[in-house]
Order: sequence, then structure tokens, then C-alpha cells
Amino acid sequence: MNFEFSAEQELLREQAQSFLADHCPPATVRKILESDEAYDKDLWQGIANLGWMSTVIPENYGGLGLSYYELSVIAEEIGRVLAPIPFSSSVYLATEAILQGGTEQQKQKYLPKLATGEIIGTFAFGEGAGRPTVNSLKTTVENDKLNGTKFPVPDGMDADFAVVVAKSSDDQVSVALTDLANVDKKPVRTIDPSRKHAELTFADTEAEVLGTVSDGWSFTNRLLDRAAVLFAWEQVGGAQAALEQAKAYAMERYAFGRPIAGFQAIKHKLAHAYVKNTLARSNGYYGSWALDGGEAELALAAATCRVSAIQAYYYASKENIQTHGGMGFTWEFDCQFFYRRAKLLSVNIGSERWWQDRLINAYEQSNVAAAA
Repeated sequence: MNFEFSAEQELLREQAQSFLADHCPPATVRKILESDEAYDKDLWQGIANLGWMSTVIPENYGGLGLSYYELSVIAEEIGRVLAPIPFSSSVYLATEAILQGGTEQQKQKYLPKLATGEIIGTFAFGEGAGRPTVNSLKTTVENDKLNGTKFPVPDGMDADFAVVVAKSSDDQVSVALTDLANVDKKPVRTIDPSRKHAELTFADTEAEVLGTVSDGWSFTNRLLDRAAVLFAWEQVGGAQAALEQAKAYAMERYAFGRPIAGFQAIKHKLAHAYVKNTLARSNGYYGSWALDGGEAELALAAATCRVSAIQAYYYASKENIQTHGGMGFTWEFDCQFFYRRAKLLSVNIGSERWWQDRLINAYEQSNVAAAA
């Protein structure tokens, strides 16, 4: 079976690379990182004009109706340039939640505006440090009223609405949609200021339950599996860009009369990064296949590509700094951008250890199903 992208999908990649090279150079990332701006609005409008937010949204809701393979390609290229935009929050999480669990009325209300970038959505799941569980949830939704605090919420300062995971009156987990116009918001500092986060406090905030989701916790886990595949492609893109940056510097930097790329220690660093990146990409293909139709294997595929992508991106970003030597960790160099994003993406929908546990559970369940 060939999991690789088709010629048409590779053409989409070339178009994305060309656009992002012109509209998202490192200076754009630095501008957002060093300022109070939440995201680059010109870049956001540019990708909206290209229809990227509408990639997998069906045509009857104003989308392009393409597959998750195309969205995976776009995710990789967005990750490659470290785009400082709320694409992942709005597309991988909020849009997916409505696509997978919304009523027809909710889809008609939100999807056309999400497709054009007119509104931004986010996903409010975490409530501080620690592994989220059913018992640890403190935010509640009762009689269409939300109460509680969620943090850190990606793009929470600028999102128009949120998909919120909360406890219902019968002590079950529910997923609710709520407008954020009148919600108390506070900025939350993270290791990567180019991707802003917030603390959201709900006090009898109007909300509506997402669709007819009967088991909110299972739905949340399925949503995280779907998002994990797309985040993994962002991480693959970033890891590859970090490796390419390290290689370019190693070829140009001379020591003892020759490029440092010729020294065994540098060769080994870059070779190890290449192997990890290649493994992560291979697992990403598996994830995209499962996301686009292999639902039975999605949990296993998502955890596999998530874990390998976390490891690949962290290693590549770390060794990129090391390859640059004494200048690599300075503010003036761009190496920090990859390291910051690698660390942020490694915990944004659960830590590596959390996903390792999910990988083991998914593998055990697949073995049970195969033996049945």
C-alpha cells in the first residue's frame, strides 16, 4: 500500500511553499514573538483567500470538500515556517469538533464562517498542570450555563468561540459551544510567545451542548486523536526545517580550514535527526491514512505519529542549536524559534508520556480485536 502523497497533493505543497516563502519569512515569526500581537492578521487573511481553512469542510458548508491528505500537506508547510496564526486551534480542533459532533444547525452556523476565516475557534480542555481525567474536570455546564476556568487555551484571547469540555449535572462529561465575547480572559505566558494562550473564566456563560454527543469523554479522545495526526505533520515540517537550517550552517561554517559538516560529531547529529524525521514522516503517512478513512486504526496511528513527531522535532531543534555552537542560543539567531515551537507542541494536547500510554492502550486493544 502506498501511503505517500499524490502528484496533485505535491503540487499543492509547492504552491503552499511558494506562498509561505513570500508571506511568512522568519521576520514575521520574530515580529509576533517580540510583540503583543496575537497572530499575523495579513498572513491569516492570505491563507483564508487560498481556502486552506476550508480544506476538509464539505462544499455544502462553503468548504472545498478535499481529503485529510491535502490538510496534512498544508499542516506540514505551516509547521515548516512556524506560521504565527491560529490555524491549529480553529481547524484541527474547533472545526473538527463541529464536523464530527455538531448538529445540522450548528454546522450551518459555524462552518461557513470557519471556512473563510471570518471567525476563529479554539478548544478549551486543560485546567492547569497535570494529566486531564474525568475526575479532574472542575468546569461545569448545567442548564446551558458554563462555570469554571480553563487554561492554557490556545488563541483564547482572540478566538470568537470555544469548544469546552465540562462536567454536566449528572456528573458525566459534556462538550459545549460558547461565545467568548463576554468571557473574562487573561494572557498566559508560554515558552513560545509566537503562539498566544489565555486563561478563560466562565461565570454563568451561555452555552449549548455540541450536537447529540452522549459520551463527551470518548468524543474528546477521538477529537484529540484526529488533531494529533495534524499536529504531527506540523512537527514533521518544523523538524525538517530545523535539520535543513543546521545542515546549511554546518556547510558554511569553517573550523580548522574546512566546513564543520565534515566533522564526525556534526555528521552524527545530523544523521540521527534525519533518521528520527524519516520515522516521524513515515508514521505521519499512516496517521493521515487512518484519519481519512481508517477509523478502526485511528487511535493507534494517532498515538504512533504523535510520539515519534514529538521526539523528532525536539531532537532536531535541540541539535540545530548545538550545531550553531555558541551563537545558536542567542536571541539574534532564529534557532530559538524551532526549539520554542517544538517544546510547545510537545505538550499542547497532552505530553509525550500521556501519548505513550495511549499508544500502549491502543496497541493492546488492537491485539485483542485481532485475536477475537
